[in-house]
Amino acid sequence: MQLQKGNLAELPANQPDEEIFEELLRTSSFRVERIVSTGQASPPGFWYDQEEDEWVALLQGEAALEFEDGSAETLRSGDWVFLPAHMRHRVASTSKEPPCIWLAVFGSPRSSPERV
Repeated sequence: MQLQKGNLAELPANQPDEEIFEELLRTSSFRVERIVSTGQASPPGFWYDQEEDEWVALLQGEAALEFEDGSAETLRSGDWVFLPAHMRHRVASTSKEPPCIWLAVFGSPRSSPERV
């Protein structure tokens, strides 16, 4: 196995209009993605309802998440959230400047995740 290296803060010279989803690592039990958002949001009425647990950190920018129960969270650089499988949520907004850089870890659902 070879060393793999990257830079989470490095952005493409010509940022496309759509979000960038980049898989950084995959194992049999989890995967890690970097997501770059530049003003995108979930379409009206769309809700993520994922089969996996998701832990996501916002490394740069500002974003707003909405949840099916009516609650909302504003995330700023350094904030993270844990979204259990099937917690319906949507991305209400993401900053365009600076772009949002997310680090997301997806894994098999756990019945009672523990914070360490």
